[in-house]
This record gives sequence, C-alpha cells and structure tokens, in this order.
Amino acid sequence: MKKKRTKISNRKLPILKVLGIGILGLITLFLLFAASVNLGLWGKIPSKKELSNFQYQIASEVFTADSVLIGKYYLYDRQPVAFEEFPKHLEQALISIEDERFYDHSGIDFKSLIRVAFKTILLNDDSSGGGSTITQQLAKNLYPRKERNKTNIVVDKIKEMIIAKRLENIFSKEEILTNYLNTVSFGDNTFGIESAALKFYNSRTKDISAAQAATLVGMLKATYGYNPRLFPERSLSRRNLVLRAMYSNNYISEEQVNQYTQEELELDYREFDYNAGIAPYFREEVRKEMLRWIADQNKNGTDYNIYTSGLKIYTSLNFRMQKLAEEVMVEHMTKLQNDFEKSYGKNAPWIKDKKLMQKIARRTSSYKKLQKANLSHEQIIDSLSKDNRKINLIDWQGDKEVTGSTMDSIQHYTKFLNTGSLTIDPTNGDVLVWIGGINFKQYKYDHISQSKRQVGSTFKPIVYTAALEQSVAPCTYFSAEEIQYDNLKGWSPGNSGDKDEAYLNYSMEEGLSNSVNTIAVKVLEKAGINNVLRMAKDMGIDEKLPSEASIALGTGEIKILDLAKAYTSYANNGKHIKPNLIKRITDNKDSVLVDFKSEFSSEPAFSKETGQIMIEMMKSTVNSGTASRLRSIYGLKNDMAGKTGTTQNNKDAWFVALTPSLVHLTWVGLDQHEIGFSNTSIGQGANAALPLFGLWMKELNKIKDFDKYTKKSFPKPSASVIDALNCDPIKRDGFFKRLFKNPNKKKTKKFNG
Repeated sequence: MKKKRTKISNRKLPILKVLGIGILGLITLFLLFAASVNLGLWGKIPSKKELSNFQYQIASEVFTADSVLIGKYYLYDRQPVAFEEFPKHLEQALISIEDERFYDHSGIDFKSLIRVAFKTILLNDDSSGGGSTITQQLAKNLYPRKERNKTNIVVDKIKEMIIAKRLENIFSKEEILTNYLNTVSFGDNTFGIESAALKFYNSRTKDISAAQAATLVGMLKATYGYNPRLFPERSLSRRNLVLRAMYSNNYISEEQVNQYTQEELELDYREFDYNAGIAPYFREEVRKEMLRWIADQNKNGTDYNIYTSGLKIYTSLNFRMQKLAEEVMVEHMTKLQNDFEKSYGKNAPWIKDKKLMQKIARRTSSYKKLQKANLSHEQIIDSLSKDNRKINLIDWQGDKEVTGSTMDSIQHYTKFLNTGSLTIDPTNGDVLVWIGGINFKQYKYDHISQSKRQVGSTFKPIVYTAALEQSVAPCTYFSAEEIQYDNLKGWSPGNSGDKDEAYLNYSMEEGLSNSVNTIAVKVLEKAGINNVLRMAKDMGIDEKLPSEASIALGTGEIKILDLAKAYTSYANNGKHIKPNLIKRITDNKDSVLVDFKSEFSSEPAFSKETGQIMIEMMKSTVNSGTASRLRSIYGLKNDMAGKTGTTQNNKDAWFVALTPSLVHLTWVGLDQHEIGFSNTSIGQGANAALPLFGLWMKELNKIKDFDKYTKKSFPKPSASVIDALNCDPIKRDGFFKRLFKNPNKKKTKKFNG
C-alpha cells in the first residue's frame, strides 16, 4: 500500500508542475498584456501631467437679484463643489456601498479585482460587477469606455487600474472623492452631486440629509432604474440598503437606521429645462447677451464658453415679482382667452376664413418642406389637412392628445392670444419682470425684445411732451370735433364717443387722460411731426418711425423694450436709462469678472417742468380717465400714472403704468396680425392689458418687502406746474357756436404739422 501511494504522488508532481507552469505562463502573459496596455498599444493612456491638469466642463448658472437659481446653460449639467461642502454622511454613504476599503487601498482593491476576473472571464458571468474602486470609477468618469465587447472590457479594466494608480499618486483621498462626486453621472445629463441635489431636492449638497444622501448615492448603481422620480419604490429600497451598509460600517447607529428608513423620499424635483421653469424668455435673452459678451471677451485672448466654463450670471430679475407676474398672467389670460373665443362664437376667423388659414399655413415649416418637394399649393393644403395622427395640443386647461391633422394644429394655435409684459426699475435700469409670451415651449418668439407692434395711444404722451416743449400751454383747449384732412387723402381720425363731442373742447390733460384721438392729432399739429419724431429719439426710441400724422395715434411699430426705455424718462427728469438684465458675471469660484451698471442718457429729452406736467396728466388717466378701473375695480391706492392703448381694428391692447420706482408695460394681442379682437369692449387696453398690472400690483401691495416699490410717492410738483394745470378740464361751445355747427358734417382743412 505504501508503494502505491508513492506512485500516485509521483504522478501528481508532473501535473502540479505543468499546472504551475501554466499559471505562471498565464500570469506572465497577463503581465505582458498589461504592459502593452500601459505602453499605449491598446489606446493612449493619459500621463500624470494630463491627469493633474484635467478640467471639468461646468454648467453656467443664472441667478435672480435675490439669489435664486433659475436656470443653467450646459452641455453637461455639472457644478463642482469643494470637499468641505460634502456633509460627512454623504462621504460615509458612498464609501459604505461603493468601496468599503477606500482609505486602505492605493487605487486597486485586489480582492474585488480577483473576484471580478474569475467571474467575468472564467465563469462568463457578466453580472459580476462591484470590482471597481471609487478611484477606478473616477478614471472611468474621466475617460469613459467606448466599446463593450469582452476583450475591450479587460483592456478598459487594466487602463482604469493604471489610471487609478496614477490618480492615487497625484491626489489625496479627499481630492479623489471630490473629483468623483463632481464627475459621476446621475442620469438625464446630470453630472456631479451638486447638480443632482439641486435637481431632486432643490438643495445644495451641503444641506442634504443622511437619507437624501443615501438616495442619491444609491442611484449610482443604476441611474435610471433607481431614479426616485421614476421608480420611487425601487429607489426607496436601494436607499435603505445604503443606510444598512452605513450601519454595517459603523457610520450610523441602529437607531438612526430605523429613523432614516422610515422617512419618505419627499422630492422637490426641479428640471433645469430650457423650455420650462420660471422666466424662460428672460433666460433666453440673458443667453443671447452672454454670447455677445463672451465673443467680445474672447477677442482679447480669453477662452470663455457659456456651456462649459461654469460662469455665474447674476441678473436683475426679482424672483418673487416674476413668479407673481407669471401667476397673474395665467389667471388673466385664461379668462381673456375664454371671453375672446366666446365673442367670436362660430364665426371665428380661424373657423370660417379658410383663405386666412391657408395663408397662415404658408408660413409653417411643414408647408415649406412640401413646397420643396415641388407640390402645388392645393396639394400641400390637401396633404396638411389629411395627415391625421396623434398630436399634442396645449391650452390653458393643460396638454391634451388628440387625433388630428397639421391644419387642425395650425387652427388651434392661431386663435391664442399672446402677451408681453415688462417691468423696469427706472432709477437703475434693472429689469424686474420679463414675460415674453404665454408658453415658451410652443411660442419661442419673444414679444419684448423681438416683436414690433403698433403701440396705439401709449405713444400719445410722447406727442404731448413734444408739444409742451414747443411751448404749448397745458391749459390750451382743443376741439374734439372730427376733421377731414384734405392733404392726407381725406384722412379723418375719429373718436369712440357720441356726436356731442363735436361741441366739446378739452384741455391737454383731459384730452390725454381720456385718450381722445381727434385731440391727439391736433396736439401733434401744434407740436410738429419732426419735433415729435425727435422727441421719441431723444427719449430712447431708436426705431425709424413714420413721418405721418397718424403717428399721433401710435401707428409706429416699436418694441416693448424700447417703449419702456422711453417711459423711464418721465421718472428721471427727462433722462432715459437703458434696461439692464445682467448685473454681474463671475467665474465658478465667484471671482468677479465684470460688473454692469446701466447709464442714463447724457442729455435730458425734456425739461423737469415738462416731466412733472406729463406725470400729472398721466395721473389723471389713472384717477379719472381710461385707466380708472385700477382704482374702482382693483382698489389700488398707490401713487400711479399710466396710459392705455388700443390699435386700429383692435389688433393690439396696451397698458403702461408708471410709479416713482416702476415702469410697467403690457401688450396683449395675436401673433397673426390679420386677426384682432371682435370688439373694442373686450380688446381695449383697459380690459385686455391693464388687468395684468392691476392684479400684479394688488399682490405686491400685500408684501412688506416690496414697500420700496409700492409705497413711494412722486415728488410734489412745483407751484408753477400746479398753476399751469389749473383750468377746467372741458369747455363746451357757446350757444351760437353750437347753433351754426353741424356735428354730422365733418370740417375739412389741411394738416399743417
């Protein structure tokens, strides 16, 4: 028996020898393979110098004046934060679930590596996972894998090991954790813990709780499958697993585990979406201004990029004011849209006027695409009318999916009233509120900075201002009688009042406050067209305006932004100020790159006395004129001046409000110029546009923080101004003049202005 055992043992020796040689060979081959990877034969590996100089692509952030983050510009949504801003429980959660021996290894956890190697390569088990250290994962974040076949997995693993060793030689453990948490993906193009904390909890990293940290760390295993917004139950289960791992590693007590696992997810989700969120039109305008600034800076050798440089843009916008204005806009426009559609009923032009709808269809990309395919107009319209499919229609009641054609969609969106609303602090030019339209996703066109519309009676104050500067006394009386101007092709501007107006003579104050068209034209005649155009330019309106008598009624097309600039002149003794969107730009470490301050015009457009007279006249508009519903309906007691405006055929409704520290403009109308309001009652500025200011100001009055805007009063006018305005508002023609005047027959004359 003894001899047999010896024989067997002797047989084993060659087998063990062969096996040993085989293992040694495999190790040698692996080492040679690893060496070839290190030499770059399987792709370049970054040097220590490259690794020490790597830079994040950092999102730029947009803040309101009251320091609320309202938007980002990015290729990758990432905001790096320092290690000191990581709460301890965040670090503990990460290490517990991802790399328990993080502080003990030098970049590679060989125990985990051997497990992964055997399971993946020898056992063909792709689900092994869990072998990478945090340092290796950082390497993968910095240099993502490109291919996913088995050979490349081995190559990638070796590359990550080499990079990990180099990273450990360059950076401290704290720096590695910092770099990892600033680069790791949380899905949905969100990178880094700061962006994730802001997105899911509307919180900075330093403020997240232990349970919140565990939730976010838990996502790293599968950013989609453990997304707490999409799969709350899965996310909750994963979070609790992370918490138990923290307990197993003695980071938290059993009592804390029990407490944290009982907590709900309680997300405060914020998507920093280009199309959504607060002030989207404003953010887009800021983006355009930033691109212009960056282009100028880069000419001088800088290398700024709005999407990757991590710039911080501090704007003039007031978050609470903007939020209130948007809420008011939704409230008013919902009601107005309903009234608008009811007023037309079944005879609405978007229903009955097929030619108009085809005309509008011509402007669409769908039409132009078919046109390029050489289809006739009739064929295109036929195609657009029959391409039924599931379409998503947006209205004030919410989104709805219906079956319809492209023409159905065009018809739906044609009927919607739109708006532009802007508020400026005239003392410093700060833009406080900016609403460029009703829905940025659907209507990208900004009605503040892009749209030029006829401004109606909101131009009349400029006419009256020019007249005052031409020494026309405020108590000059003008007849409301309609006149036909022979040298203007028989043009005969009229009023909306009754025939009795032919016998009435208005002071300038009364004529302006009641927006009497016939008087505005006569005031223009006294002032002179050229003087009015010059006044408009001096007040900050750069648009070329028509040199025509109809300018008195606001036929000139002006941007809201430019008209607002002109009205700031009344609050600044004749000097206008340029609206300012951006206050300050800093780098990602908050070092100031530039401060912006808006400047007043060098010379006043009119005298201090003229300015005081105009404010008093526009106060009358609010107190007893066309804007008096601010007092009677909205109960506003603020010191205010203002002017309503309505254009021909009720195409545009306007309101301008002026307080000592606010200039507010609102326009309401349709993007399609062919369609207006069905009647003046619903479409006049006092009904369609004024409520957006009235409702908003009513809310501001409730908030003490806004007292500096709402409680302020205009300076008391001088004695000479009070005296100049001291006259009866209306004088009626005497008996004999009335006797010989025929109100049904228009007076004819030549316009001489």
